[in-house]
Amino acid sequence: MNQKTRIITVANQKGGVGKTTTAINLATALAAIGEKVLIVDLDPQGNASTGLGIERNQREISAYDVLIGEKTVAEAAVHTAVPNLDIVPSTLDLLGFELEIASDPRRVFKLRDALSHSDISNYRYVFCDCPPSFNLLTMNAMGAANAILVPLQCEFFALEGLSQLLDTVSEVRSTINPKLEIQGVVLTMYDSRNNLAQQVVSDVREYMGDKVYKTLIPRNVRVSEAPSFGKPVILYDLKCQGSQAYIQLASEIIQRERALAAA
Repeated sequence: MNQKTRIITVANQKGGVGKTTTAINLATALAAIGEKVLIVDLDPQGNASTGLGIERNQREISAYDVLIGEKTVAEAAVHTAVPNLDIVPSTLDLLGFELEIASDPRRVFKLRDALSHSDISNYRYVFCDCPPSFNLLTMNAMGAANAILVPLQCEFFALEGLSQLLDTVSEVRSTINPKLEIQGVVLTMYDSRNNLAQQVVSDVREYMGDKVYKTLIPRNVRVSEAPSFGKPVILYDLKCQGSQAYIQLASEIIQRERALAAA
């Protein structure tokens, strides 16, 4: 596995926090500035695949085939409409993954093994989009990653969910991946008219400090419309607030990655 390739898992055990939206739009923004990016869609719902316009009948080889070791990443990766952005799509086969490999001693290392046995050196970033639960697929994504990116919705229970996730990361560090770091926390679905949202931002920043990105992803109609057209919002409506926020976030992430590389 090439050290220059950064594997980032986008995870939150809570659904509806903008996890898949963040994965596809951040990947698109990075691809738009010339970085070669791969998304591995590990969510059986396959929203990242659909949101990038990969129809179910185009998914002959999926993340499931890669995880069970039957196909390489290169064989499974599909080009998207976004130049520089490929995806290993998801199919409903992933629902059976946990049961099928329950007795395999390397069951939590399947993705790590697959990535290390595939040539992913042409990708600068690999984003793993996880299911909205802490299951074996999420464990595989955390076990394979250099870092975890946490999308957090600006709502009342945000901090509670974040502390649960941090406990999970600590557990993963102590058992399967001691090098896993928190790449950052992205605050999503922010509405500046909502006093509670402002309080959540302030609380999360106090709790997590510099790990929280300055960019706030706003609650935005265009962002929620884009997936039904099979496009990232940056392709659907570049000028909308949501697109601009993801472009800004990409630039923050690159700065953080450069600082990490220089350290």
